[in-house]
Amino acid sequence: MTLTAVRPYTRRISPIERGYLNAAATGTPQLIQMVVEGKGTLDADALRSAARLATEASPGLAVRRRGALWRAAGTVPEVVELPAGSGLDHPFFHRDLSVVTGPVCELGLVRDGGTTRLIVRASHIVTDGRGLRQWIADLFRALRGEEPAGCPDTVDDAHFRAAAGEVRPAPEAARLTGLPAIIGEGEPGERPLWLRRRVAATPSGTTARAAAALSRHLATDTGRLIVPVDLRRHDPAMRSTANLTSQLVLDLRRDDSWKRVHSTLIRALMAKTEVAVLDRDFLRDNPFANNLSEARAFDGHSFPCTAIISDHGEVDPDVFAAPAFRATSFSTLPMLVPYAEMFLSACRVGGETELTLACRDRPGAREKAGALLDDIAEALTAG
Repeated sequence: MTLTAVRPYTRRISPIERGYLNAAATGTPQLIQMVVEGKGTLDADALRSAARLATEASPGLAVRRRGALWRAAGTVPEVVELPAGSGLDHPFFHRDLSVVTGPVCELGLVRDGGTTRLIVRASHIVTDGRGLRQWIADLFRALRGEEPAGCPDTVDDAHFRAAAGEVRPAPEAARLTGLPAIIGEGEPGERPLWLRRRVAATPSGTTARAAAALSRHLATDTGRLIVPVDLRRHDPAMRSTANLTSQLVLDLRRDDSWKRVHSTLIRALMAKTEVAVLDRDFLRDNPFANNLSEARAFDGHSFPCTAIISDHGEVDPDVFAAPAFRATSFSTLPMLVPYAEMFLSACRVGGETELTLACRDRPGAREKAGALLDDIAEALTAG
Protein backbone atom coordinates (compact mmCIF):
# COMPACT_ATOMS: atom_id res chain seq x y z
CA MET A 1 0.00 0.00 0.00
CA THR A 2 1.70 3.21 -1.14
CA LEU A 3 0.96 6.80 -0.21
CA THR A 4 -0.07 9.27 -2.91
CA ALA A 5 0.35 12.84 -1.68
CA VAL A 6 -1.22 15.84 -3.40
CA ARG A 7 1.85 17.92 -2.62
CA PRO A 8 5.00 15.84 -2.13
CA TYR A 9 6.36 16.12 1.40
CA THR A 10 10.09 16.85 1.45
CA ARG A 11 12.43 18.05 4.17
CA ARG A 12 16.16 17.98 4.65
CA ILE A 13 17.89 15.49 6.92
CA SER A 14 18.79 17.49 10.01
CA PRO A 15 22.00 17.29 12.06
CA ILE A 16 20.04 15.55 14.85
CA GLU A 17 18.81 12.91 12.43
CA ARG A 18 22.31 12.42 11.04
CA GLY A 19 23.41 11.54 14.55
CA TYR A 20 20.84 8.77 14.64
CA LEU A 21 21.91 7.58 11.20
CA ASN A 22 25.44 7.30 12.59
CA ALA A 23 24.21 5.27 15.57
CA ALA A 24 22.18 2.98 13.30
CA ALA A 25 25.28 2.32 11.21
CA THR A 26 26.82 0.53 14.23
CA GLY A 27 24.15 -2.14 13.82
CA THR A 28 22.00 -1.01 16.76
CA PRO A 29 18.37 -0.50 15.62
CA GLN A 30 17.18 3.04 16.34
CA LEU A 31 13.50 2.47 17.01
CA ILE A 32 10.66 3.92 19.02
CA GLN A 33 8.08 1.36 20.12
CA MET A 34 4.89 2.46 21.83
CA VAL A 35 2.35 0.02 23.26
CA VAL A 36 -1.34 0.81 23.81
CA GLU A 37 -3.19 -1.86 25.80
CA GLY A 38 -6.90 -1.98 26.45
CA LYS A 39 -10.22 -3.74 26.69
CA GLY A 40 -12.24 -4.61 23.64
CA THR A 41 -10.94 -5.07 20.13
CA LEU A 42 -9.47 -3.23 17.17
CA ASP A 43 -10.27 -4.32 13.62
CA ALA A 44 -7.21 -4.83 11.41
CA ASP A 45 -8.85 -3.48 8.25
CA ALA A 46 -10.15 -0.42 10.09
CA LEU A 47 -6.62 0.14 11.39
CA ARG A 48 -5.22 -0.02 7.85
CA SER A 49 -7.69 2.59 6.64
CA ALA A 50 -7.03 4.80 9.66
CA ALA A 51 -3.27 4.49 9.13
CA ARG A 52 -3.66 5.77 5.59
CA LEU A 53 -5.70 8.78 6.74
CA ALA A 54 -3.31 9.57 9.59
CA THR A 55 -0.29 9.37 7.29
CA GLU A 56 -1.87 11.54 4.62
CA ALA A 57 -2.20 14.18 7.36
CA SER A 58 1.33 13.49 8.67
CA PRO A 59 3.43 12.30 5.69
CA GLY A 60 6.65 12.38 7.72
CA LEU A 61 5.79 8.83 8.82
CA ALA A 62 5.94 7.57 5.22
CA VAL A 63 9.28 8.97 4.09
CA ARG A 64 12.32 7.38 2.53
CA ARG A 65 15.86 8.73 2.42
CA ARG A 66 16.83 10.30 -0.88
CA GLY A 67 20.33 11.71 -0.62
CA ALA A 68 20.23 14.61 1.86
CA LEU A 69 16.43 14.67 1.95
CA TRP A 70 13.43 12.82 3.32
CA ARG A 71 10.71 12.36 0.70
CA ALA A 72 7.21 11.00 1.23
CA ALA A 73 7.55 8.24 -1.35
CA GLY A 74 7.42 5.30 1.03
CA THR A 75 4.65 3.00 2.17
CA VAL A 76 1.85 3.70 4.59
CA PRO A 77 2.44 1.85 7.89
CA GLU A 78 1.24 -1.73 7.56
CA VAL A 79 -0.70 -3.65 10.20
CA VAL A 80 0.83 -6.97 11.24
CA GLU A 81 -1.53 -9.32 13.08
CA LEU A 82 0.40 -11.28 15.72
CA PRO A 83 -0.75 -14.51 17.41
CA ALA A 84 -2.53 -14.29 20.75
CA GLY A 85 -0.05 -14.43 23.59
CA SER A 86 2.84 -12.98 21.58
CA GLY A 87 5.46 -11.70 23.99
CA LEU A 88 8.50 -9.45 23.69
CA ASP A 89 10.56 -12.36 22.37
CA HIS A 90 8.56 -12.31 19.12
CA PRO A 91 10.75 -11.29 16.14
CA PHE A 92 8.33 -8.44 15.35
CA PHE A 93 9.68 -6.44 18.31
CA HIS A 94 13.30 -6.80 17.21
CA ARG A 95 13.44 -6.32 13.44
CA ASP A 96 14.81 -3.06 12.13
CA LEU A 97 13.07 -0.57 9.85
CA SER A 98 14.93 0.79 6.83
CA VAL A 99 14.81 4.51 6.10
CA VAL A 100 16.04 3.78 2.56
CA THR A 101 13.54 1.15 1.41
CA GLY A 102 10.76 1.87 3.92
CA PRO A 103 8.48 1.53 5.67
CA VAL A 104 9.68 3.71 8.55
CA CYS A 105 6.64 2.84 10.66
CA GLU A 106 4.51 -0.28 11.24
CA LEU A 107 1.79 -1.51 13.57
CA GLY A 108 1.44 -4.78 15.44
CA LEU A 109 -1.93 -6.04 16.63
CA VAL A 110 -2.32 -8.69 19.34
CA ARG A 111 -5.88 -9.75 20.22
CA ASP A 112 -6.18 -12.11 23.16
CA GLY A 113 -9.72 -12.69 24.38
CA GLY A 114 -11.14 -9.37 25.52
CA THR A 115 -7.72 -7.71 25.68
CA THR A 116 -5.97 -5.99 22.77
CA ARG A 117 -2.45 -4.65 22.37
CA LEU A 118 -1.49 -2.21 19.63
CA ILE A 119 2.26 -1.78 19.08
CA VAL A 120 3.40 1.17 16.99
CA ARG A 121 7.02 0.94 15.82
CA ALA A 122 8.85 3.76 14.04
CA SER A 123 12.40 4.65 13.10
CA HIS A 124 13.79 7.11 15.65
CA ILE A 125 15.89 8.50 12.81
CA VAL A 126 12.83 10.21 11.29
CA THR A 127 10.64 10.85 14.34
CA ASP A 128 10.68 11.16 18.13
CA GLY A 129 8.32 10.42 21.00
CA ARG A 130 6.17 13.51 20.59
CA GLY A 131 6.00 13.13 16.83
CA LEU A 132 4.92 9.50 17.02
CA ARG A 133 2.33 10.20 19.72
CA GLN A 134 0.81 12.89 17.50
CA TRP A 135 0.50 10.35 14.69
CA ILE A 136 -1.03 7.73 17.00
CA ALA A 137 -3.57 10.30 18.22
CA ASP A 138 -4.56 10.90 14.59
CA LEU A 139 -4.78 7.15 14.02
CA PHE A 140 -7.44 6.92 16.74
CA ARG A 141 -9.18 10.07 15.52
CA ALA A 142 -9.57 8.35 12.18
CA LEU A 143 -10.86 5.18 13.87
CA ARG A 144 -13.52 7.33 15.57
CA GLY A 145 -14.48 8.96 12.27
CA GLU A 146 -12.92 12.30 13.21
CA GLU A 147 -10.68 14.50 11.10
CA PRO A 148 -6.94 14.01 11.80
CA ALA A 149 -5.19 17.07 13.25
CA GLY A 150 -2.16 16.45 11.03
CA CYS A 151 1.53 17.35 11.29
CA PRO A 152 2.38 18.80 7.87
CA ASP A 153 5.23 21.15 8.86
CA THR A 154 8.68 20.47 7.38
CA VAL A 155 10.75 22.50 9.85
CA ASP A 156 13.87 21.02 11.41
CA ASP A 157 16.01 21.82 14.43
CA ALA A 158 17.38 25.00 12.77
CA HIS A 159 13.90 26.53 12.99
CA PHE A 160 13.70 25.94 16.74
CA ARG A 161 17.26 27.16 17.23
CA ALA A 162 16.13 30.48 15.74
CA ALA A 163 12.80 30.47 17.60
CA ALA A 164 14.56 30.06 20.96
CA GLY A 165 16.16 33.49 20.58
CA GLU A 166 19.33 34.48 22.39
CA VAL A 167 21.10 31.52 23.97
CA ARG A 168 24.38 31.47 25.86
CA PRO A 169 26.96 29.43 23.90
CA ALA A 170 27.46 25.87 25.10
CA PRO A 171 30.84 25.00 26.62
CA GLU A 172 33.31 23.41 24.25
CA ALA A 173 32.53 19.73 23.94
CA ALA A 174 34.99 17.41 25.63
CA ARG A 175 35.24 13.71 24.89
CA LEU A 176 33.44 11.83 27.64
CA THR A 177 35.31 8.94 29.20
CA GLY A 178 33.78 5.51 29.68
CA LEU A 179 32.16 4.50 32.96
CA PRO A 180 32.09 0.86 34.10
CA ALA A 181 28.89 -1.07 33.44
CA ILE A 182 26.69 -1.76 36.47
CA ILE A 183 24.07 -4.14 35.00
CA GLY A 184 25.33 -7.70 34.59
CA GLU A 185 28.65 -9.07 33.43
CA GLY A 186 29.95 -10.87 30.37
CA GLU A 187 29.08 -10.66 26.71
CA PRO A 188 25.69 -9.14 25.90
CA GLY A 189 23.12 -10.84 23.71
CA GLU A 190 21.89 -9.33 20.47
CA ARG A 191 18.47 -8.33 21.80
CA PRO A 192 17.60 -5.78 24.48
CA LEU A 193 16.29 -6.85 27.86
CA TRP A 194 13.09 -4.97 28.77
CA LEU A 195 11.73 -4.81 32.30
CA ARG A 196 8.54 -3.02 33.27
CA ARG A 197 7.11 -1.62 36.49
CA ARG A 198 3.77 0.03 37.20
CA VAL A 199 3.97 2.40 40.16
CA ALA A 200 0.88 3.64 42.00
CA ALA A 201 2.13 7.23 42.18
CA THR A 202 2.62 10.25 39.91
CA PRO A 203 5.09 12.51 41.72
CA SER A 204 6.74 15.62 40.34
CA GLY A 205 10.38 15.38 39.28
CA THR A 206 10.16 11.84 37.90
CA THR A 207 13.43 12.14 35.98
CA ALA A 208 15.35 13.47 38.96
CA ARG A 209 13.90 10.92 41.38
CA ALA A 210 14.78 8.08 39.04
CA ALA A 211 18.30 9.47 38.52
CA ALA A 212 18.88 9.75 42.27
CA ALA A 213 17.79 6.15 42.79
CA LEU A 214 20.12 5.10 39.98
CA SER A 215 23.02 6.95 41.63
CA ARG A 216 22.91 4.47 44.54
CA HIS A 217 24.04 1.77 42.10
CA LEU A 218 26.98 3.57 40.47
CA ALA A 219 30.18 1.55 40.28
CA THR A 220 32.28 4.71 40.76
CA ASP A 221 31.79 8.08 42.46
CA THR A 222 30.25 9.62 39.36
CA GLY A 223 27.85 8.79 36.57
CA ARG A 224 26.41 10.54 33.55
CA LEU A 225 22.82 11.12 32.55
CA ILE A 226 21.21 12.08 29.23
CA VAL A 227 17.79 13.75 29.31
CA PRO A 228 16.03 14.10 25.91
CA VAL A 229 14.34 17.49 25.46
CA ASP A 230 11.63 18.26 22.89
CA LEU A 231 12.58 21.35 20.87
CA ARG A 232 8.92 21.99 20.04
CA ARG A 233 8.62 23.84 23.33
CA HIS A 234 10.26 26.83 21.64
CA ASP A 235 7.49 27.09 19.00
CA PRO A 236 4.43 25.04 20.02
CA ALA A 237 2.50 26.21 16.93
CA MET A 238 4.65 24.01 14.69
CA ARG A 239 3.22 20.54 14.07
CA SER A 240 5.85 18.11 12.84
CA THR A 241 6.58 14.42 13.29
CA ALA A 242 10.32 14.95 12.70
CA ASN A 243 13.02 13.96 15.18
CA LEU A 244 13.14 17.22 17.12
CA THR A 245 14.72 15.93 20.33
CA SER A 246 17.96 17.39 21.61
CA GLN A 247 19.97 16.17 24.58
CA LEU A 248 21.00 17.47 27.96
CA VAL A 249 24.04 15.76 29.47
CA LEU A 250 24.14 15.94 33.27
CA ASP A 251 26.64 14.62 35.79
CA LEU A 252 25.51 12.29 38.57
CA ARG A 253 27.12 11.78 41.96
CA ARG A 254 26.98 8.63 44.02
CA ASP A 255 24.03 8.82 46.47
CA ASP A 256 22.80 11.98 44.77
CA SER A 257 19.83 14.01 46.00
CA TRP A 258 16.86 14.11 43.63
CA LYS A 259 16.33 17.77 44.50
CA ARG A 260 19.88 18.62 43.40
CA VAL A 261 19.41 16.73 40.13
CA HIS A 262 16.04 18.41 39.60
CA SER A 263 17.48 21.88 40.22
CA THR A 264 20.32 21.20 37.78
CA LEU A 265 17.84 20.04 35.16
CA ILE A 266 15.56 23.07 35.62
CA ARG A 267 18.48 25.48 35.36
CA ALA A 268 19.63 23.81 32.15
CA LEU A 269 16.15 24.08 30.66
CA MET A 270 15.86 27.74 31.66
CA ALA A 271 19.22 28.41 30.02
CA LYS A 272 18.03 26.55 26.87
CA THR A 273 21.12 24.39 27.02
CA GLU A 274 19.54 21.80 24.71
CA VAL A 275 19.36 24.56 22.08
CA ALA A 276 22.91 25.79 22.63
CA VAL A 277 24.37 22.37 21.84
CA LEU A 278 22.78 22.53 18.39
CA ASP A 279 25.44 25.09 17.45
CA ARG A 280 28.12 22.42 17.73
CA ASP A 281 29.27 20.57 14.66
CA PHE A 282 28.11 17.00 15.17
CA LEU A 283 31.03 15.32 13.44
CA ARG A 284 33.70 17.38 15.18
CA ASP A 285 32.13 18.18 18.55
CA ASN A 286 30.19 15.05 19.48
CA PRO A 287 31.12 14.11 23.07
CA PHE A 288 30.44 10.41 22.43
CA ALA A 289 31.96 9.52 19.05
CA ASN A 290 33.18 11.51 16.07
CA ASN A 291 33.10 8.70 13.53
CA LEU A 292 31.73 5.23 12.94
CA SER A 293 34.81 3.38 14.15
CA GLU A 294 34.76 5.27 17.44
CA ALA A 295 31.07 4.48 17.87
CA ARG A 296 31.75 0.79 17.26
CA ALA A 297 34.52 0.83 19.88
CA PHE A 298 32.04 0.71 22.76
CA ASP A 299 32.39 -2.92 23.80
CA GLY A 300 29.52 -3.16 26.27
CA HIS A 301 31.76 -3.11 29.34
CA SER A 302 32.00 0.66 29.75
CA PHE A 303 29.84 3.51 28.51
CA PRO A 304 30.24 7.32 28.31
CA CYS A 305 26.62 7.60 29.49
CA THR A 306 25.20 5.67 32.44
CA ALA A 307 21.56 6.15 31.52
CA ILE A 308 19.10 7.94 29.29
CA ILE A 309 15.92 8.90 31.13
CA SER A 310 12.97 9.99 29.03
CA ASP A 311 9.79 11.22 30.75
CA HIS A 312 6.89 11.22 28.27
CA GLY A 313 4.73 13.08 30.75
CA GLU A 314 0.99 12.73 31.13
CA VAL A 315 -0.76 10.38 28.71
CA ASP A 316 -4.55 10.59 28.47
CA PRO A 317 -5.95 7.12 27.69
CA ASP A 318 -9.08 8.71 26.19
CA VAL A 319 -6.91 9.83 23.26
CA PHE A 320 -6.62 6.14 22.32
CA ALA A 321 -10.34 5.36 22.33
CA ALA A 322 -12.10 3.64 19.44
CA PRO A 323 -15.73 2.50 19.02
CA ALA A 324 -15.04 -1.01 20.40
CA PHE A 325 -11.82 -0.31 22.31
CA ARG A 326 -10.95 1.42 25.59
CA ALA A 327 -7.27 1.98 26.41
CA THR A 328 -6.17 1.05 29.92
CA SER A 329 -2.40 1.58 29.70
CA PHE A 330 0.34 3.11 27.59
CA SER A 331 4.04 2.27 27.70
CA THR A 332 7.15 2.28 25.55
CA LEU A 333 9.94 -0.18 24.76
CA PRO A 334 13.13 1.92 24.81
CA MET A 335 15.91 1.16 22.36
CA LEU A 336 19.53 0.37 23.11
CA VAL A 337 21.95 3.21 22.41
CA PRO A 338 25.61 2.42 21.59
CA TYR A 339 27.03 4.91 24.10
CA ALA A 340 24.51 4.44 26.97
CA GLU A 341 24.26 1.47 29.31
CA MET A 342 20.51 1.72 29.85
CA PHE A 343 17.43 3.62 28.72
CA LEU A 344 14.57 4.30 31.14
CA SER A 345 11.19 5.47 29.84
CA ALA A 346 8.43 6.86 32.06
CA CYS A 347 4.89 8.06 31.47
CA ARG A 348 1.92 8.87 33.70
CA VAL A 349 -1.43 7.27 32.95
CA GLY A 350 -4.24 8.09 35.37
CA GLY A 351 -2.84 7.79 38.89
CA GLU A 352 0.03 5.50 37.93
CA THR A 353 3.51 5.82 36.44
CA GLU A 354 4.58 3.28 33.82
CA LEU A 355 8.33 2.53 33.83
CA THR A 356 10.22 0.49 31.24
CA LEU A 357 13.95 -0.12 31.43
CA ALA A 358 16.01 -1.31 28.45
CA CYS A 359 19.51 -2.72 28.93
CA ARG A 360 21.79 -5.33 27.41
CA ASP A 361 20.82 -8.92 28.08
CA ARG A 362 23.83 -10.51 29.76
CA PRO A 363 24.42 -12.82 32.74
CA GLY A 364 23.03 -11.26 35.91
CA ALA A 365 21.37 -8.37 34.06
CA ARG A 366 17.77 -9.32 34.81
CA GLU A 367 18.39 -9.52 38.55
CA LYS A 368 20.41 -6.31 38.72
CA ALA A 369 18.04 -4.35 36.47
CA GLY A 370 15.09 -5.64 38.49
CA ALA A 371 16.64 -4.41 41.73
CA LEU A 372 17.37 -1.06 40.10
CA LEU A 373 13.76 -0.72 38.93
CA ASP A 374 12.53 -1.64 42.42
CA ASP A 375 14.59 1.21 43.89
CA ILE A 376 13.32 3.66 41.28
CA ALA A 377 9.73 2.61 41.98
CA GLU A 378 10.31 3.13 45.70
CA ALA A 379 11.78 6.57 45.02
CA LEU A 380 8.64 7.58 43.12
CA THR A 381 6.42 6.65 46.06
CA ALA A 382 8.58 8.34 48.73
CA GLY A 383 7.62 11.75 50.06
